[in-house]
Amino acid sequence: MKYALVTGGSRGIGRAVCVKLSRMGYHLLINYVSNADQANKTLELVRQEGQDGELLRFDVSDGRQTREALEAWLEAHPDDQVEVLVNNAGIRRDNIMALMPEEDWDRVLDITLKGFYHTTQALLPAMIRQKYGRIINMASVSGLKGLPGQCNYSAAKGGLITATKALAQEVARKRITVNAVAPGFIQTDMVEGLDEAALARTIPANRFGTPEEVAELVGFLASPMAGYITGDVISINGGLYT
Repeated sequence: MKYALVTGGSRGIGRAVCVKLSRMGYHLLINYVSNADQANKTLELVRQEGQDGELLRFDVSDGRQTREALEAWLEAHPDDQVEVLVNNAGIRRDNIMALMPEEDWDRVLDITLKGFYHTTQALLPAMIRQKYGRIINMASVSGLKGLPGQCNYSAAKGGLITATKALAQEVARKRITVNAVAPGFIQTDMVEGLDEAALARTIPANRFGTPEEVAELVGFLASPMAGYITGDVISINGGLYT
């Protein structure tokens, strides 16, 4: 049985990625922190695709929680491997730098960067032993160009991008690819409160993207056909930033 872990898999892009990977034959490990109802809805959608999955509740920014959850799963599945890891968990806490509380800076960076570290370090040794793996990190256009009001988010996603490039070089000989996906404006609850009509006019494609479009890209990077793509950052932003 093939396994894939998607952090922040209860809603939005994470949910769409779970559904896409289930169509590719993966048994889904759906990580969430607090919204069990939405996580169960994702699991139901996975099952509608003829696959199955399970929920793993832990805060990726908490090293102890992450280690305990993943070590328990690995001990219960000694002959199984998580082939695909999608580091998708993330939050926005936007503000101009002059008014940004320190806790908002810390929380955004901790979930993105510590989350990447905690989950990847826990699963990477098995990928190295098996000489196969796909690690896909959810970055953002904000991490490529920087966006005003998002110094914390831009720093987190920019750090994730360079970590992606560094790790890719460490593990390429083990047939493990590490790539990042950098979405622009996508129709999820992460963009609630934004003026979609006004922002769409700044995008050459004249619209926001959908979670399913991002999931299709993730699915390709997770596939065997993407074995020669590593250390890359692929934008999916309707031409907003090239």
